[in-house]
Amino acid sequence: MSAIRSPGGPRKNEKESETVHLESHQAVGGTLYVVATPIGNLGDITLRALDMLRGVDIVAAEDTRDSGRLLHHYGIAAKLVALHEHNERSAGAKIIERLQEGQSVALISDAGTPAISDPGAHLVAAVRAAGHKVTPLPGANAAVCALSAAGLADAHFLFYGFLPHGAGERRRRLEALKTLPYLLVFYESPHRILDCVADLRTVLGDARRITFARELTKLFESIHACALGEAQAWLEGDANRQKGEFVLLVSGAEIQKEAGVGAAAQRTLALLLAELPLKQAVKLAAEISGEKKNALYELALALKEGERDEG
Repeated sequence: MSAIRSPGGPRKNEKESETVHLESHQAVGGTLYVVATPIGNLGDITLRALDMLRGVDIVAAEDTRDSGRLLHHYGIAAKLVALHEHNERSAGAKIIERLQEGQSVALISDAGTPAISDPGAHLVAAVRAAGHKVTPLPGANAAVCALSAAGLADAHFLFYGFLPHGAGERRRRLEALKTLPYLLVFYESPHRILDCVADLRTVLGDARRITFARELTKLFESIHACALGEAQAWLEGDANRQKGEFVLLVSGAEIQKEAGVGAAAQRTLALLLAELPLKQAVKLAAEISGEKKNALYELALALKEGERDEG
């Protein structure tokens, strides 16, 4: 990922800046605020998030006990209601009723950004469909946190989140991802980490690189990179390495080098093939890269054939 603006965003005149400042301290009725919370260290919460949590009428939380501890830590006395994967639709209907009454609601999850491998997406969609405003308050995210500290220069990554629990379905999903030339980002829990890594090795092979980002921002945070062929032994070398919540970063498939086609052109072609018909993808890739169209066409056919074989 590359930044295209300064950290402060586009410049505003003094009046506009004042408006933004006031809005961040004053919740607006009828609005749902999607508020990111810390993934571990309680200090990793924005000032704007704290102001909003103090100002809303209701806080919808994945686990009211966990969120209650966060709010208590900052001296925030908020009305908490539960919204989790088992009641999201029914609780969401009641939240929309509150919004229709002009109340303001903050949505938070146990950790990180709501609706990213966490409950919240159905609520956000329903609130938007009902005509109410949804305002995001950015903050902590485990995947981005891991990527920032892994030192990986991959230009593109695919965030997958949690793989299926069952081994058979997990391997089928990995087979579908096997040929993608992007860094793969997964979440995994401690009681499935050994089985997950075993399946990653079986499907993707020993040579791919994996980075374990464990317990990020917490006391026993650790980041370790190795080949997939070495990953199982590393995990089993110390039981403590299997504890905590994991972000797994797995290197993407290497596109086979074709004569006359450079690596950059191969990546461009792969990206275009994911969105466009073959001939159009080849034409655009040739225009962008300057590579020969015939060579790109042959490579495109090989990539498509590889996808069919995997399917």
